[in-house]
Amino acid sequence: MIFSADDLPDAVMFCCTMNSIRSPMAEGIMKSLFGTKIYVDSVGAREGELDGLMVEVMAEIGIDMSKHHAKTFDQLEDTFFDLIVALSPEAQHHAVELTRTMACDVVFWNTFDPSIIEGSREQRLDAYRQVRDQIRQRIMKTFPVE
Repeated sequence: MIFSADDLPDAVMFCCTMNSIRSPMAEGIMKSLFGTKIYVDSVGAREGELDGLMVEVMAEIGIDMSKHHAKTFDQLEDTFFDLIVALSPEAQHHAVELTRTMACDVVFWNTFDPSIIEGSREQRLDAYRQVRDQIRQRIMKTFPVE
């Protein structure tokens, strides 16, 4: 699914397993590109905590995620979304369940979880950067900026 600059969704939600790395990255990138033009939120299938490496690699591209609070599908305040982008299989399952009670599209962008990488701090940061950059490219391809 690729949108045109004239036909962007009004509200997009990104979801991943714990709302601590992938979906907050996507939320931050989307908000940095579109500001308030598109309502953007993110959630996780399970409860998670703020991930310091995610905050660090997002700061490298000028996006402050230090105040992000991980939340789950159950903690959503608003469930009106035109599109849900699932970034993990578990999140996709939860997103599809949501479509039973609301009309919206769900797409699946299977995205690597960089938290499973072991090694030096720099190797781990590189994995986070790769995921960040892949998400950014996918967003820019799917949601063209005017």
